[in-house]
Amino acid sequence: MKRTPMTVRGAEALRIELKKLKSEARPNVIKAIAEARAHGDLSENAEYHAAREQQGFIEGRIQEIEAKLSTAEIIDPSTLPKNGRVVFGAVVDLEDQANGARLSYQIVGEDEADLKAGRISVTSPIARALVAKSEGDIVDVAAPGGTKSYEIVAVKL
Repeated sequence: MKRTPMTVRGAEALRIELKKLKSEARPNVIKAIAEARAHGDLSENAEYHAAREQQGFIEGRIQEIEAKLSTAEIIDPSTLPKNGRVVFGAVVDLEDQANGARLSYQIVGEDEADLKAGRISVTSPIARALVAKSEGDIVDVAAPGGTKSYEIVAVKL
């Protein structure tokens, strides 16, 4: 079985979403279906069909989250050795070798990735290029606009 790496924060966010889906969204959509059903003819009842479609999305998301949590490999970066190497969960400060721009990314699980918040998926090209490298290393990343070079300035856990 394939393990799904995620941070403690990512696993907690999934648990919160799952709880909300089960305790709020699911009962609300069941109530909406019951109300729409009370309006009579279901074949031309748009509210009923919309509620059923919503129910399908909710149930699908519940199954997806439960599957991810059941295969989760929760990694707490603070328990990993602080040896300057890039690992899952680390925050990596980079300097673009072309223009000197500074970037900072945390390497997280796929569900946690949010580029605007500085969190990149462990499966992204830049994260794959960074993992197992050390402070001071220069890494080349294949980007859509061509290869970019970055120096690893700092690795924080």
